[in-house]
Order: sequence, then structure tokens, then C-alpha cells
Amino acid sequence: MTKIVAMQKNILSILLFSIIATAQAVEYQSTEEFLLQAFSGNTPKPQVLWLKKHKQKIMADILQHKPGFMRTRYWQSAEKSVWVINEIGKIKPITTAVVIKNQRIDQIKVLAFRESRGWEVKYDFFTDQFKKNTLNKDLRLSQAIDGIAGATLSVRALTKTARLALFFDSLITHEK
Repeated sequence: MTKIVAMQKNILSILLFSIIATAQAVEYQSTEEFLLQAFSGNTPKPQVLWLKKHKQKIMADILQHKPGFMRTRYWQSAEKSVWVINEIGKIKPITTAVVIKNQRIDQIKVLAFRESRGWEVKYDFFTDQFKKNTLNKDLRLSQAIDGIAGATLSVRALTKTARLALFFDSLITHEK
């Protein structure tokens, strides 16, 4: 009888852990919904930016690790571009959308958060400080971003994402 009770407790623990782990993966808004909002219901067709070797070196400097992709999709209208980027927080990706207007961040929004900590980065009090940021010549943000206690890795992930989106936007802006 004790073996059965112990086995039931183990099964219950595994189920509880899997429910908690699944609950941590939260999608706040789909990419499609965000794009509809960003482009007032008239979402342009996605385009592709190919990132050649010398651009990947710059990406690696921004991300502080080797990028895991050679191309990225983006959406562009006459006045803005939108980039949806995944960057690792601690161990799982955070999906973030960044709207760039006139080489400045117009909006940044966490679309999906999969980490167990640091979810506070989704709130406007945090993301609003990215607005109007540009890249300086060292590829750093022009304005400092205040951190959140207990969310350091998530803050870093969003900061890298913002820098990367501004870098990508500069590439398509200079191609014209």
C-alpha cells in the first residue's frame, strides 16, 4: 500500500510540475494581432532581410552570442517597420515586437514570455522607457534603460532586442 501511495505522490508531483511549467509559457498577444494594431488593420506583406557574414558579426556583438539565424522577417509601411524577435532571457526565448519610426523606437511589446521570472518586463512602466531611443555610433541605445530587481536577464534580453531592431531598421533604411 505504501508503494502505491508513494507512486501516486510522484505522479501528482510530476503533473503539478508540468502544469506549472506550461503555465509559465504565456502568449500575451499573437504576432498577427500585434501587426493588425501596429498597421491600423492594413498589415503589409512580410519582407525578408538577409544577414550576410559581416552583419552577423555585428549581430553577435549586440546579442553577446552567435545569432541563430541568417535572415529575419519584417513588415514595413511608408512610415515604420516592425520586427518580431526572439531572444533568450535566462534559458527560454522572449518574443518581442519592436516598432521603429524614423530610426527611433515607437513601441516595444512583449508578445510571449516563457521564463519563470522577469515577467515584469511586459508592463508599460518598463517598455515605455524604450520609446524615442535610437542607436548611437557604438550601437548602444541613446538613452539608459532602468532595470527591474529580479528581472535582470529579461531586461537585458529586451535591451538587446531593441538594439537589434534598430540595427535591422538602419540596414533597410540605408538600402533605399
